[in-house]
This record gives sequence, structure tokens and C-alpha cells, in this order.
Amino acid sequence: MAEQARWYVIHTYSSYEAMVKDSLEKLIENNNLQENIFEIKIPTEETLEEKANGKKKLVERKKFPCYVFLKMIYSNDIWYLVTNTRGVTGFVGPQGRPLPLTEEEVARMGLEEVALSIDFTVGDTVQVVSGPLESFSGEVTSLNESTQKVMVNVEMFGRRTDVELDFVQVKKVNVSQEESAE
Repeated sequence: MAEQARWYVIHTYSSYEAMVKDSLEKLIENNNLQENIFEIKIPTEETLEEKANGKKKLVERKKFPCYVFLKMIYSNDIWYLVTNTRGVTGFVGPQGRPLPLTEEEVARMGLEEVALSIDFTVGDTVQVVSGPLESFSGEVTSLNESTQKVMVNVEMFGRRTDVELDFVQVKKVNVSQEESAE
């Protein structure tokens, strides 16, 4: 069985992301690399921007300027071809050697829908493990499988507040752990 494809990040010159993506797509086609490079993404998000004349306009912005994401099976040949593509400054990783993204990073960046197995349901107590509310705990009030978001009721500043978090930001607290802490 061949190695599994993973997501890697390449760094590009400023505003070269689309050109690099096009060049890589041509490279894949010309060298029959469909078995090695499966997907190329430049994650974007739409934001509402107010212009000088007061009008609001919906603008599509790059989530990660100067970065292009590749889903591929890594090899030295692929590394050589990709790093020698015009506009590419190198892979993101130690000494320019590619470091694949973890499943949590892929899910958090929205590169693909990764089905995360969750061990909590509505009514369970969870602890926030990352983000600005790290170390807070609260009760799950709702789950959204499609967006992989969880609504947690936490106590902040002496008040109960619902906060929306990603599945990867929380973990279930075992009741026995909770009771021993009290």
C-alpha cells in the first residue's frame, strides 16, 4: 500500500499564490503527477469592507497570504519540482523540508472536512484545551456536526455565557476527575 497523502504548506512571494497554483496545476498535468499531488488550495474568506464613500462591499480575502496548501505524497522528486516552481520560496518546515499538517490543523484551517470523532454530547462537561478560553470548562448546550462547532456554556466574570468553539478546541471531562478536583 502506498503512503497516504498529507497536507503540506508552501511559501510564495506576495500576491503570487494564484500564479503558483496555476503553475503547479500545469506541472501536475505535464508530468503526470496526479498520483502524487491530489489537491492545491488557497483558503479564502469573504469579508464586508467599507469603502471611502461609505458603501459596503463583499471582498474575498486570502486567509493565509503568501501560502499555498498541497495535498500530496511527499518525495524528494516532488520537493524538487515544487520548490523550483516560479514564485515558490520553499516548503514550511525545518530547514525548508516539508512538515505535514496534523488532522487538527487541517480541520481548524478548513482545508477539508475531516470527520472528527467526538466523545461528548449535549449535557456533558467539557474543558477548553486551546484558544483564548483555554482551561475554562462548561456544559455542552448544542453540537453542529456540519460546521464541527460546539456551543459551550461557561462561567466568565461571574456570569454563564454560551460560546461557540471548534470540536478540536474542547475535550470531555470525566466525572470522576471533576469530583476529585472539588
